[in-house]
Amino acid sequence: MMLVALEQSEPPGRRLVDDDLAARFLSAPTRWLVTATPPKLMRQLAMAVMEREGPGLWASMNCRMRYIADKVNESLDDIDTVVVLGAGFDTLAYRLARKTRIPIFEVDQPVNIARKTAALQRALGEQPVSVRLVSLDFEHDDVLDVLARHGYHPDSRTFFVWEAVTQYLSADAVHATLNGLRQATSGSRLVFTYVRRDFIDGINLYGGDVLYRRFCQRQQLWQFGLPPQEVAAVLAGHGWQLTEQAGPDLFMRRYVEPTGRHLTVSPIEWSAYAEKA
Repeated sequence: MMLVALEQSEPPGRRLVDDDLAARFLSAPTRWLVTATPPKLMRQLAMAVMEREGPGLWASMNCRMRYIADKVNESLDDIDTVVVLGAGFDTLAYRLARKTRIPIFEVDQPVNIARKTAALQRALGEQPVSVRLVSLDFEHDDVLDVLARHGYHPDSRTFFVWEAVTQYLSADAVHATLNGLRQATSGSRLVFTYVRRDFIDGINLYGGDVLYRRFCQRQQLWQFGLPPQEVAAVLAGHGWQLTEQAGPDLFMRRYVEPTGRHLTVSPIEWSAYAEKA
């Protein structure tokens, strides 16, 4: 969210993503760092740090958020509920709550839900009535069962957002979650992100040597990945039909080039959009 907050210092026509809530959800020290430092300088420093970890990460992460927001907004007339899986400090739910009254569920680990609750108090003063925070462990819990205990209606056409989560889970947890979502009603949508399997396996680092050493070797946080050419089959195996994949070429064409900025997009992480037949 610090990255997104810094992106707001660009003029509207040159931003990769618009999010006027991002800075408000940051902790006080981080918010001070973003607001007290000259924004252009701070953005340049942050971009330089990220580019050292992996070329194109800045644009990739901002475009990912823009893509997901676009897909959800395009679907608002055709869905009944939004579920954000692994919500973290993301502000999507609260930007949506300004324009729609449909139920929105934010799902994450208990510690992250506690932090999000504090961030909400800090940023908005109170939680919108349409947004509900739900604690869940992807490694052990059934998503739809847990949601149902918090007021989710299983027959509602649901847009599931699963951003920047799958790489942190075991393969069993990813497939169990997708299998649980098999029960989603017809007309539901799913957008999720994944890291390329060849990067996780260390076969092709795409210039992201520092990123690989940090997340795959030293901390061993990233576990799961997919080859783009297998995503359609994986989704079909869990009852979903792949509609579109968003990789570096799509992000460049749809979001980067219209800004006129000279940025590259990392090929390490992709987004996939699917529908429930």
